[in-house]
Amino acid sequence: MKQAGQIVLTPFPHTNLSGAKLRPVLMLRPASRYGDWLVCMVSSRLEQAEADFDEVLTPADADFAASGLKAPSVLRLARLAVLDGTLLAGSIGIIGDERLAQIRRRLAEWIANDA
Repeated sequence: MKQAGQIVLTPFPHTNLSGAKLRPVLMLRPASRYGDWLVCMVSSRLEQAEADFDEVLTPADADFAASGLKAPSVLRLARLAVLDGTLLAGSIGIIGDERLAQIRRRLAEWIANDA
């Protein structure tokens, strides 16, 4: 069963729509009644993290082991997509409820701030 906070594998589109790459994504919330989901990209390239925006997950974090990630990773909050739920296969893990709530608040604040 799909749920917010899961990390799953899916083809994630390149920003120029030239293709997609199979990668982990964090399921943030259902995006429609038709089974679509709002997701964000997960990357092990920590240098790409946007300070004070993206969420970094490391082995020192309490929910790292449950995430299923193999290396420290960045949850790229500026790399969002809405994807058909049937594309979200192969759950590898899940993040904690507190982290998910924090990410959602950060996204809401970012969207509300037009600066």
